[in-house]
Parts: sequence; C-alpha cells; structure tokens
Amino acid sequence: MAWQSLTIRTDEQTADALSDILLELGALSTGIEDAAAGTGSEQPIYGEPGAPDPALWRHSLISALFPADADMMQIIAAAGRETALDLAASYSVEPLEDLDWVRLTQSQFDPIRISPRLWIVPTWHTPPDAGAVNLILDPGVAFGTGSHPTTRLCLQWLDEHLSGGERILDYGCGSGILAIAAAKLGAAQVTGIDIDPQAVLASRQNAARNQVDAVFFLPDDAPATPADILLANILSAPLTVLAPALAAAVQQRGRIVLSGILADQAEAVMAAYHPWFTIARHQEAEGWVCLVGVRR
Repeated sequence: MAWQSLTIRTDEQTADALSDILLELGALSTGIEDAAAGTGSEQPIYGEPGAPDPALWRHSLISALFPADADMMQIIAAAGRETALDLAASYSVEPLEDLDWVRLTQSQFDPIRISPRLWIVPTWHTPPDAGAVNLILDPGVAFGTGSHPTTRLCLQWLDEHLSGGERILDYGCGSGILAIAAAKLGAAQVTGIDIDPQAVLASRQNAARNQVDAVFFLPDDAPATPADILLANILSAPLTVLAPALAAAVQQRGRIVLSGILADQAEAVMAAYHPWFTIARHQEAEGWVCLVGVRR
C-alpha cells in the first residue's frame, strides 16, 4: 500500500493545534520539526529537569502521513477552516511508496570499528571479530549508534584511558552505548541517566543484551553517588546550563568527558566548567570536539 506525505509550513503559535487537527482529519501520524534545520538559523530546543517546557520552533514544518486514497484538497480546506489560516500556499504533498522499513533501517547500520579492540555491532549482524570487545546494540528510538563522531570520540577516550575499577556516570545516556562500553572495558560501577524514558528503557535492554551490570535512571530517580568519570555526550547549550550539576556529580580529582560540542563552541563550554575543572580539548573529529577535565 502506498501513502501520501503532507508537509505544511507554519509557526509556533499554530503548529500544535494544526498537528492535532490533521490527526482528527485522518492522518495516521504527524511530526513537527524546525523549518530551518540544517541552516545557520536552526533553533536548538531541549528540555532539562526542572526547566519550563520549551516552546516550539518559530518556523515549523508539520509532516503528516495519509492513506493513498485520502482527498488532500479536502483535508487542506478543512484544516484551513479549523485554524482560520490560508494553507493553500504553504503545503506540499508527495507520494510515499510502501517499503520494507525494517530492512531499510537496518541497512543503514553496519558494524563500526572504533579501535583495534572495540567494535559496535548492530543486533542483526555477526561480529566481524569475535575476539574483540563487541558492543551489541539495537539503536531503537534512542540516540547513540556509534556512527556519529561525538560518540566515537567518547568511545575512543574510554578505550585509551579506562584502567578498570572506576565508577562511571553517563549523563544523557541515549542508547546506553557509552555506559555499556565502560562496563565492558572494566569499570566497576556504571550508571546512566537520561531525561527520555524511552532512552532509559533502550539502555536497559541494550545492557541486558550485552550481559553487563549497568543501571539506568531518569534524573530524579538516580542515586547521588559521586563518579570517578562522568561522560556527557549531548549538546553545548545544555552542557553549559548543566555545568554546576555535572560538576557536583564528580568527585575530587575525578574526570569529566564532554562531547557533542562544535569546534567553535569549545571555548565557551570550557569557560562554563573552569570554576570546577582543569579542562582542555582532547581530540577533534569532523568539526566536533571532545573536552576532558579534572575536578579540582
């Protein structure tokens, strides 16, 4: 069965309401994203514990999936009446062929060699090197497959610097990939935290799949145990906001490893952590920087 994909450009005041209306008009699913994504005007939005709910993007794209036989002109007209908007010039419709989405998604993820002894292997592949440290991973709905340079930078740091027996905290654990790698590389106690319940669930499942002892929590449920090493692979803006909280989670002389930072953002992030850490650039890859600091 084929489908129709409807895209409408709108603003932050009407995006939520319009998305709900499209669902009422028969959309099988809807999504909202930044209309300026991938440009210099891209607007990062994130949420952290205790912070107000973030607003939507100033200019948004709503995507909605409809059956092939849906009357799109009628749907647009009805949505326009409901919102009192003239949508005639702000929408497009494209046919979407029915595909084997599972196979298509899986084809995008092959085993990734991080170092001579460390591999990331999706669950549907056989490890290329059975004797290596293999992270068996189902990307699922959580960020962290190892394909992005920010994740690779953290994994390479762990591979080079973990000596065994450390207490590790992975803040923003996503799929659990960094926490699981730390456990497989000899860490004694591994904890992961994420604000997304689906990420916590995916991390727990991936840890069980890899037969490692690692525990994962939402922020309010996590134990307040100082870490020897704290890993945070998120983005520069939330890293800056979280600096006091992350510093408090690292014991004296402990280390912090920060990634998800563009090269031109590194100085600002280092300045945010300078009150607590002696911090510097560790490595750069494809325009992304990994920072490493020692708690004073």
